Amino acid sequence: MKISISGIRGIYGHDLNLHNILNFSRLFACFIINNSTIVEKRCLIARDTRPSSDIIHRTVSAAIMEQGIDVIDLGIAPTPFAFRESTRYGNAIIVTASHNPLEWNGLKFIINGRGIFEDELESIQQQDTFYNTEFGKLFHINSKYAFDMLELMRKNGYLADGRNNTRTIGIDPGGGAISSFIPQLYDSLNQKFFTINDIAGISSRSPDPTTDDLFELRKLVLSEKLELGFAFDMDADRLVVVDKKGNKLSTDLTLLLCIASTLSHGAKRFVVSIDTSNAIEQMISQHGGTLKHSKVGEANVVKRLIEMNADAGGEGSSAGFIMPKFNMCRDGILASAIISSLNEDLFDECIQIASSCSTIRSKVPIESNFHESVIEKFEEKFKEKSYQIIKMDGTKILIDDISWVLIRSSNTEHAIRVSVESAPEKVQPIFNDVKEKVQSIYEKIK
Repeated sequence: MKISISGIRGIYGHDLNLHNILNFSRLFACFIINNSTIVEKRCLIARDTRPSSDIIHRTVSAAIMEQGIDVIDLGIAPTPFAFRESTRYGNAIIVTASHNPLEWNGLKFIINGRGIFEDELESIQQQDTFYNTEFGKLFHINSKYAFDMLELMRKNGYLADGRNNTRTIGIDPGGGAISSFIPQLYDSLNQKFFTINDIAGISSRSPDPTTDDLFELRKLVLSEKLELGFAFDMDADRLVVVDKKGNKLSTDLTLLLCIASTLSHGAKRFVVSIDTSNAIEQMISQHGGTLKHSKVGEANVVKRLIEMNADAGGEGSSAGFIMPKFNMCRDGILASAIISSLNEDLFDECIQIASSCSTIRSKVPIESNFHESVIEKFEEKFKEKSYQIIKMDGTKILIDDISWVLIRSSNTEHAIRVSVESAPEKVQPIFNDVKEKVQSIYEKIK
């Protein structure tokens, strides 16, 4: 079982069981009760469509009510729905393992409309649970997300006369939590669409669209002559785009399209994780915006967005787009609506900017107790090739105007994560060199 600010995750029935679920749910309930910064002493609960999500959902509800807290039950709902509703109800637990394989599951924790930070995770785990003589009540609600998104699109000029652009799109929810909401969401935008894998809990592809080849969606786009294709993960916080030629676009390019659209509608201040492509910085600079970086991880991006009072941002590695004044999480649904509204010229500009650089992300299996030494020695070896070294999160080495290397310790596994960006013809040799050096250093010191 993995415990982080992203929540808890594990393979259900192996390293994650109902005892773990009960324990963490009780701890979170007590955290809500004891935290003076939390005004609303209620907890919203939502789940994705994994086989184990129903029983976990019921267990979470019982554990929360046992501690005397009312449960607001959203049922099957995407993560962006739960985050949006949590701005009304204060706190939430989402039963999901996001893009992980189907046998995985977990819990995401939300307080005051945002994910938890490191100090809050520690505090949750240190709570003392107790047994109440008064139990919480259960209430069922429907999400107002579709209405809220439509209002946002209208007020910010993404819709002309209440209508989206006339593009016809393909949608592949992967059998995830957004599946049954597709008509409600896209009909409200007057968006024409075709769907595949749209039955909740049933899908012919993997839960992670960033690693899947999306063959069926690409085939649908080509056969129906669609202008865009959208693929979501199980809880719809991730989005991957397929263009009209049937090409699956990179995660960085997906985020770039979102950023470009928000720029064209007045957004100026942005935050992205330090492993995000330079193409996004180039786009923001060309259109008069400002960009700051954060550590890798959704919660880290959100924290920096709040600090900078930024308009939008995200993570290039996960195609995770965040508009904090609407939702303080990666929101693949909003991203799809915003990209649909992008005019053709700006879309083409994004493609052109992104084509000037290529990014490779991978990992090298290394025991965690060696990470610090490996990263330190790698910096020494690569220092002569750099003009700047940034140590915000691991070590990022800037080689030239478009080339950089980032190596950082994984928070979830025994591995060092390696990210490299450069010109398309240079990126693979640089990556090979970096990976070889990291492995060589590890072999010498272990």
